[in-house]
Amino acid sequence: MQKILVARPIFPDVVEWLKQYFDVDANQGDLLPTEELTRHFTDNKDGALTAGEPINASVLAAAPRLRVVSNMAVGYNNFDMAAFNAANVLGTNTPDVLNETTADFGWALMMAAPRRIAESEHYLRAGLWQKWSYDAFIGSDLYGSTLGVIGMGRIGQAPARRAKGFNMQVIYHNYHNRTRVLPEIEAKLNAEYVSKQDLLRRVDHVVLVLPYTQENHHTIGTVELALMKPTATLTDIARGGIVDDAALVEALHAKQIATAGLDVFEGEPNFNRDLLTVPNVVLTPHIVSATEATRRAMANLAADNLIAALGEGPRAGRPPNPINPDVIGKARS
Repeated sequence: MQKILVARPIFPDVVEWLKQYFDVDANQGDLLPTEELTRHFTDNKDGALTAGEPINASVLAAAPRLRVVSNMAVGYNNFDMAAFNAANVLGTNTPDVLNETTADFGWALMMAAPRRIAESEHYLRAGLWQKWSYDAFIGSDLYGSTLGVIGMGRIGQAPARRAKGFNMQVIYHNYHNRTRVLPEIEAKLNAEYVSKQDLLRRVDHVVLVLPYTQENHHTIGTVELALMKPTATLTDIARGGIVDDAALVEALHAKQIATAGLDVFEGEPNFNRDLLTVPNVVLTPHIVSATEATRRAMANLAADNLIAALGEGPRAGRPPNPINPDVIGKARS
């Protein structure tokens, strides 16, 4: 029987499902997912189900039997894909099943930040609320404003759809090697394609929905923040490293932009603690996909990818979501 690793705790019934096909080493105790631990666990395994653990050339070298790694996430910047390809190891991910949940949560941040919900709640909990005041926690509206989407992919189109109900003008920009979406999608979303600089100058609210790559590193930094209106809001539901967090702290302190809502951070969970000194920011610990239905869909799809990639189950040899399908059928090198 083939052996697999489940690197992080997942739903127990999904582990039991995997046990129908494999000898499963499940890290249900959630030991720290360091590279050393990952390398240890993947030794003598044919496959692994991960949730963000770094899988690089050294891990693959220490796991000569490993043929597939199934990531329980859409993003896979934790995978060194050059190393995967060199070793003929398949990577898979879980796209589409979290599009709407991600958009819902992004919308929640985009409403909470400009309406200063977290800031005012802290004020109330501290016992500081004594009277009504016309200028207490004045924020900005979403209805009738301009939304800018950076990364108009499958997930990015979801908040753009929601914008129609708020009578918002939608403008968008795609990242380095992508341009406009299809004209019919633009028409359906009533969305206008613009340059990044134009978008940042015009928007009232910008939402980041793009994958992390070296080309996308610090897509939003000091220069970009300086282009934005002092009343603007920045929402990041993409990946840590898309925003220069240190530059954002400075911009928020200086009121260069009004507010921000962040679910992802550089170096998370060891994020920039200077963000905690900024009152005009809403911070959440990477929970954008955290509904039971969505997390179950992600776990099930990750398991389905792994089962199929290792030649088991009704989709044997045809995993639903291969990242590097060219290695399928090739011997491990």
